[in-house]
Amino acid sequence: MPKKFTGPNDIAEDIIRDVGTNLVVGLPLGLGKANHIANALYARAVADRAINLTFLTALTLEKPRPKSLLERRFIAPVIDRLFGGYPDLAYAGALHADALPPNIKVIEFFFLAGKWLHAPFAQQHYISANYTHASSYLLARGLNVVAQLVAKRVVDGETRYSLSCNTDTSLDLLRARAEGRAAFKVFGQVNSELPFMPGAGDLAAEEFSAVLDGPETDFPLFAPPAEPVSDTKYAIGLHAATLVRDGGTLQIGIGQIGDALAQGLTVRHRDNAGFREIMQRLSPRAEQLSALEFAAFEKGLYGVSEMLTEAFIGLIEADILKREVDGVALHGAFFLGPKSFYRALREMAPDRIARIQMMPVSFTNELYGDEVVKRRARVDARFINNAMMATLMGAAISDGLEDGQVVSGVGGQYNFVAQAFALAGARAILTVEATRQGKARTHSNIRWNYGHVTIPRHLRDVTVTEYGVADLRGKSDADVIAAMLGVADSRFQDELARQAMDAGKLPKNFEIPADKRENCPERIKAALKPAREAGLLPSFPFGTDFTESEQRLIPALQVLQGAQRSPLQLPGLLWQGLTRTPDTADDECLARLGLDRPRTFSERAYRALVSAALARSRAE
Repeated sequence: MPKKFTGPNDIAEDIIRDVGTNLVVGLPLGLGKANHIANALYARAVADRAINLTFLTALTLEKPRPKSLLERRFIAPVIDRLFGGYPDLAYAGALHADALPPNIKVIEFFFLAGKWLHAPFAQQHYISANYTHASSYLLARGLNVVAQLVAKRVVDGETRYSLSCNTDTSLDLLRARAEGRAAFKVFGQVNSELPFMPGAGDLAAEEFSAVLDGPETDFPLFAPPAEPVSDTKYAIGLHAATLVRDGGTLQIGIGQIGDALAQGLTVRHRDNAGFREIMQRLSPRAEQLSALEFAAFEKGLYGVSEMLTEAFIGLIEADILKREVDGVALHGAFFLGPKSFYRALREMAPDRIARIQMMPVSFTNELYGDEVVKRRARVDARFINNAMMATLMGAAISDGLEDGQVVSGVGGQYNFVAQAFALAGARAILTVEATRQGKARTHSNIRWNYGHVTIPRHLRDVTVTEYGVADLRGKSDADVIAAMLGVADSRFQDELARQAMDAGKLPKNFEIPADKRENCPERIKAALKPAREAGLLPSFPFGTDFTESEQRLIPALQVLQGAQRSPLQLPGLLWQGLTRTPDTADDECLARLGLDRPRTFSERAYRALVSAALARSRAE
């Protein structure tokens, strides 16, 4: 049976006595890190340079760091409310300060998006890896410790521990140990908020060498609040929802587009006429709609996804995710989400949660290993993942920039694209917002070419933007370019077409169809407005931890953010705010930011700007 500790320093000392002073520690991706154990080991290595400590991990979670006055006043109470008791990881602070001691290394294979741009140590020690390869890379580096957050349950007097949120690489590592291919030791940290998930991650106590379990090291889980779904993301999610076949299989990647997709599928199932009307407004041409999927879900879907999100719980509640494989409707490998998501899993009835099984990424992301069974289960699979940019010839850029800087990581995206080509009837759907807003101007995310790609053009399949669906599989380069131009923002289409023509990849007489010349944000906003007003496309389709005042402030702060990129707009907003009288709802929002009784000129100016932004956000 494992040794029991209530103090992190005690278990850290035990690890060093048991394993030695050359520590290669695997910390699970995201939520499953045993923060107190990691921090205690870090402190020991800082104090004793004879200890060599390497952390191998991914997705280091950190609390938001506000910059401007408004950001601080808006987000600081949210941070206190949602993250107040979450223990920061000491190594992350040292990395940001470029103060990591020479005897300590931190190596990640997936970054929190954009968090480590231009951080030399993090960039230099990043491992580019498919998610399914990560466990083998950890073993190759001599992994000797795994420190994981776990849930605890006592059944008939027997203590059991659940890997809960992170079976992803841990189960693959444990299999390697059971087969004699590894000799690491597992140390658990019990968390009372962590749901006890059934399945392969439900482990007997003897799998652990020691466990940290006490009130002083219990903490609230990292719970990022759901973000509002914009018109752009809803349009992308709705288009993707027309590609999902009843009776099929669904995988969803990280981000708000997943929420938009799930809400689109829910509207399609519960209000089929309303869904058809939305799509007719988004894609007016009847021939564009004829080949798409519009039926309600009689057979239902089976989910197999590395990431289990709140959107999947919404699909279960909507009676969409109901096609079972051996009694299971959803297989996942890790999860992360808002507090309501964790609570839903903790409080789910035993017969319902038994339909959700946590598995290793070797199961969710790959076909080999029980391949016949997996092929039979993964019927008409739709693997839907996000990309940052795409090229006119169908390559996707999802993890990094062309100068080599890593934004996030490959994760499972390549795995799922490969599955889509290996499975009969499957499709890899990559979603891309057609534009992004820079400091001074708008940029196209559809590029002629780019110096780095995550998914090469020979694996191009389906690309979806807010302007529609580009079906690229098996098409010639010229046809692919034409299809990609059709889903690009019209402000950039002519220049993109010219670049393709100059390269000899598009006929000189090619013309973009007239109906594709109206790809602009205003058309998307107008197309979705009736559904927004009817409540079919709420900003927070699966609820939110933001208060009502905070929900009203978010679009207003987005208006201000946009105005800062166009300085000529700020004087107009300031004048509007100075000459209007806020209503009662606005007063609540201003009080939330501490601007109800401004004391300085700066606060008076901010009050006016926020007041005007509140009015403008409502008008929009």
